[in-house]
Parts: sequence; C-alpha cells; structure tokens
Amino acid sequence: MSGTTYVLIFLGLFLFGGAYSFWKQKLPKGVIVLLALCGALSLAAGILRI
Repeated sequence: MSGTTYVLIFLGLFLFGGAYSFWKQKLPKGVIVLLALCGALSLAAGILRI
C-alpha cells in the first residue's frame, strides 16, 4: 500500500467526522451532504487502491 492510500482513507474519515460534527451543530444540510459525499468518494478511492 502506498502513501496515497493512507492519505485518501484518512481524508475520507476526516470528512465524515466533519459531516457528523456539522450535523450535531445543526448547520445547513447542503454542507453536510457535500462533506459526506466527498468523504465517501475519498474513502472509496482509498479502499479501491488497496
């Protein structure tokens, strides 16, 4: 596994954490959906590179 894989997985988890935090703070749904979507894509890209 390369360093890129670790970065993509970490980035995906980080963005999911941000989406969860924003959801708890009752911020706009559009921002939460965008963060969650970016997190899912980043995590999927990292997992597919394994």
